Amino acid sequence: MPETRERATAPREIRVRTCVATRERKPDTELLRVVLDPEDSTRTRLLADPARRLPGRGAWITPDITALELAEQRRAFGRAFRVSTAVDTGHVRTYLAAPAAGPDIVRKTEH
Repeated sequence: MPETRERATAPREIRVRTCVATRERKPDTELLRVVLDPEDSTRTRLLADPARRLPGRGAWITPDITALELAEQRRAFGRAFRVSTAVDTGHVRTYLAAPAAGPDIVRKTEH
């Protein structure tokens, strides 16, 4: 039983992920997870997943509009999600643009 207590109180391991846009390796707490919408039958709509709870394969991106535009330009999401069609990044763009709307919006990319 002592092992379970140690495991429960042990600090969370820092996982390193690669941004699909910039190809920089960063701790996952500094990146935004993006997934294909599980309710979209066409498999083309992307969702921002800041809580990291949505099912499916995820891709990681630096949470700013510049990185999103670079990923779109490089077609990085298509490769990351293994789809041959163009993906809709509207939801992710709206999520990333929200801080520019005002300081009273609180967002968090880590859990």
